[in-house]
Amino acid sequence: MKAEGGGGRGEGLAPCHSDGHQPGTGHRRRWSRAALVGEESLRGGEILRCAQDDRHAQDDAISFRLLVDPPADGPWNMAVDQALLESAERGQGGLRFYQWQQPTLSFGYFQPYEDRRRHPASARCLAVRRPSGGGAILHDREITYSLAIPARHPMAAHRLELYRSVHLALIETLTDWGIRASLCSPPVHSSSAQEPFLCFQRRAAGDVLLGEAKIAGSAQRRLRGAVLQHGSVLLGRSVAAPELPGIAELTGRCIEARELIRGWLDRLSGPRQIDWHQGALCDPERTRAAELVATKYGARVWTENRGR
Repeated sequence: MKAEGGGGRGEGLAPCHSDGHQPGTGHRRRWSRAALVGEESLRGGEILRCAQDDRHAQDDAISFRLLVDPPADGPWNMAVDQALLESAERGQGGLRFYQWQQPTLSFGYFQPYEDRRRHPASARCLAVRRPSGGGAILHDREITYSLAIPARHPMAAHRLELYRSVHLALIETLTDWGIRASLCSPPVHSSSAQEPFLCFQRRAAGDVLLGEAKIAGSAQRRLRGAVLQHGSVLLGRSVAAPELPGIAELTGRCIEARELIRGWLDRLSGPRQIDWHQGALCDPERTRAAELVATKYGARVWTENRGR
C-alpha cells in the first residue's frame, strides 16, 4: 500500500504465523521485548504479559491502546480500522496487529474492481476494499498493522515521516534475525506505464525492501482530526500470489508473527516515547464496526464501486 485515499474470528494460520490474540483491558504500561516473553501465543483468551512502567503519562497525553486481534474476515478487519480512526478523532490513539481468516484480496480505495481480471491467481479469493489507496494486496501469510493517531500528536503531522518512522522500526526489528532490509528510495515513474495490479509489485518512497523485493508497505487515510496508517509485512509466499516472495523465501528464516510484534513494539515505543496500554474494542466501537460491515465493507456496492 502507499497512497491516501467485520465479521468472525478464526483459529489456525499458515506456516510462519502465529494465532491472533485480543488482550483484555488493563492499566497503562510501557511495552518492551522483556514484556512479551514465554510461551504465550496470540490466541484469543490468553493473557499478553507485559512489564509495567512506574512512570505516569501527563493528564494531557494521548492514550494509545494496543490490540492484538485473532484472525478475522476482510470486512471486519477494515471496519475495525475505520472505527479506530474515528476514535482517534476523539483523542484515543491505537495500534492494532491482526491477520486474516482466509486469503483475501484488498483493493486500494481508487483501484477499479475490474482490474482483478489482471490477476488470475487470486480469482477465487474473497475481496474487500480498503479506506486507503494504493494497489491490491493479497492477505495470507503476512501480518497486518494499523496505527490510528489523533491529529494533535506529533507523529501525525508529517505524512512521509510517519511512513518512515514505522518502517524504520520494522527494519531495526528484522536485524534481530540477521536480516538487512532497507527503505526504498523515490522511484522514477513512467507516465505512460500502467502500474502493476499488486501493491507489492509497485515501489514508493519508504517501502521496505529486501534486496529488490518489497516485503512491507503502508498506506494512509487522513481526516481532519486523525490519521490512519495501515500496512502489511509479507512473512511468506501465498499460493494466491505466487509471484511475491516473502521473508521466508528470501532469507530462509521463518519468523513467527508474535516474535515480530515483540521486537517491533520495542522499537516503536522506545525512542518514539509512545505509551501503549493493553486494550480491546469498547462496546460502542464494536457496534460501530458491525454497522460498517453491514453498510460498507461487507457490501458489494462498496467493494466493487466504492458505494456509488
